[in-house]
Amino acid sequence: MIEVARVSKSYGNLQALASIEFTIDKGTCFGLVGPNGAGKSTLMKILAGILQHFEGDIVVDRFSVTKEKQAVKQLIGYVPQELCLEETLTARDNLLLFGRLYGLSGKDLHNRMEDVLEKIGLAERSKDKVLKFSGGLKRRLNIGCALLHEPAIIIMDEPTVGIDPQSRKSIFSIIEQLKADGSTIIYSSHYMEEVEHLCDSIGLIDKGVLLENGTMDRLLEKYGTPSLYVSGDTIEAEHLHPYPITSKGDGFLVIDADPLFVLEKLVIRFRELELQPRRLELYYPKLEDIFFQLTGTMLRDN
Repeated sequence: MIEVARVSKSYGNLQALASIEFTIDKGTCFGLVGPNGAGKSTLMKILAGILQHFEGDIVVDRFSVTKEKQAVKQLIGYVPQELCLEETLTARDNLLLFGRLYGLSGKDLHNRMEDVLEKIGLAERSKDKVLKFSGGLKRRLNIGCALLHEPAIIIMDEPTVGIDPQSRKSIFSIIEQLKADGSTIIYSSHYMEEVEHLCDSIGLIDKGVLLENGTMDRLLEKYGTPSLYVSGDTIEAEHLHPYPITSKGDGFLVIDADPLFVLEKLVIRFRELELQPRRLELYYPKLEDIFFQLTGTMLRDN
């Protein structure tokens, strides 16, 4: 559905993107993960046709972003990180405005507005002014404005920034329904757990460079290392010798190809030393661990 071919973008001497390449299959959710300033928003604005001066090309359903911009725009719904709403208007009037911008009118526009209001869970609040909405409701309406023309591809740039857990759960439900309906979604976030939950495949980006991309299973198979997590007030690194360890949180990851064997040995050792671990468990690698392996930094430290 989407092929990104050697896309680069600079702002003066600053290289925002450096020869980015990846593909996205139709009907899947692709997660673009990286810290603030990594280049996620720049890449999404290029995909949406907002930024037009860049090197390389992107092909969307056989249409070139550089050569057939209008055709590509008809296929895409863009949800920017910044709210693009007129807060003095009602939710319905905001949708009316965006629907007309997309070229919709009459009965078609009315039907689409009703469908979208149901999809984003705002049918009962449609006549309320946006300025009365919580941050989560505004985020949902922001998504709704991008869905009016029934795009095949929805680009979401950090759609859950600054909202409460309940609103985040509502947005997840919207995204899962879009996936079930066959939409292709590009989802940008620096929250690893969101991407793990929602996305079929991912791209890890940092400082404008795509470090890795592929399915979660492939990346875990490539970078995942069997390990144990051990923590406790009396547990020190010396108690885990001779196994290789790394610090994680308030404990340690003990890395070994046979973690069950190590678990057995450590239980015996802790009993002999009369040490009581708070946690002693098998640890399954996550996206954040892969990012750390590739960059040497945890994502939220950036």
